[in-house]
Amino acid sequence: MRCTIHLVTAGDCLALRPPLQSVLERGLFIGSPFGRQIHGVDIDELVAAGREALEEKPRTTAAMRKLLSERWPDYDANALAYAVRYLLPMVQIPPRGLWKGVGAPTYATCEQWLGRRFEWNASPDAMVMRYLAAFGPSTVADIQSWSGVVRVRAVVERLRARLRSVRDEKGRELFDVRGAPLPDPDIEAPPRFLPDYDNALLAHDDRSRILAHENRRLVGRPAVLVDGFAIGFWKVLRNLGSATLVVESSKRLSKKDAAAVSDEGARLLDLVAAGAADTDVRFVVRDD
Repeated sequence: MRCTIHLVTAGDCLALRPPLQSVLERGLFIGSPFGRQIHGVDIDELVAAGREALEEKPRTTAAMRKLLSERWPDYDANALAYAVRYLLPMVQIPPRGLWKGVGAPTYATCEQWLGRRFEWNASPDAMVMRYLAAFGPSTVADIQSWSGVVRVRAVVERLRARLRSVRDEKGRELFDVRGAPLPDPDIEAPPRFLPDYDNALLAHDDRSRILAHENRRLVGRPAVLVDGFAIGFWKVLRNLGSATLVVESSKRLSKKDAAAVSDEGARLLDLVAAGAADTDVRFVVRDD
């Protein structure tokens, strides 16, 4: 889950956060410089101080830095604040997270904001089943790469009776939820526009199933899928009352694919540029 910000429902927040706590702890103490910068701080005391401050009132990271540095003046203030962000489940309160909402990131604790408590003894089983329902068939390495959770093989073996097992062309075992649809391989997938850092591109250890090696630079960018594969990226250019969707790829699309992408692009503009007097879809072929 990449130790970053996610937009989820309240129910998913409560279900997903506990099994990912170990991932965030590892992200702080191994994957970031912040863990080293707070060596010697009582972590339980730090998290308790962060919780107390945020439950008193929502605060920005800058406010947390100031408050925590007063209590631990000999340590890096930024590292103290980020340690709390890693270890304490938080939510960015509105207007952040609202459609077209803007505002400084201001945090409250998840439990206070939702008025519900986490079940910290939750196993990762439900999370793995949710992953497979969305991204299966997948290998154990895919699940581990997406979640960051270790020892996933043991989880899958525990769930095996509830899963369907298949083999890919390389002989690797892939798992899926029982009853999940398996479309005919000759069925064409419709064009889709993915936002930045969409999990469809990030949810697999082997991304070649959706992303050709020569297009690996698309990871993290708003991507365009044609027949199930990322072929380029997109952006919306606005000028006064007009909005143009630009689709950039390394190869020219066939007339059939270009027409399908244009139709889907028009629907995208209806969503992201509602109210624009003029809209258009334009294709650009990179020559690099």
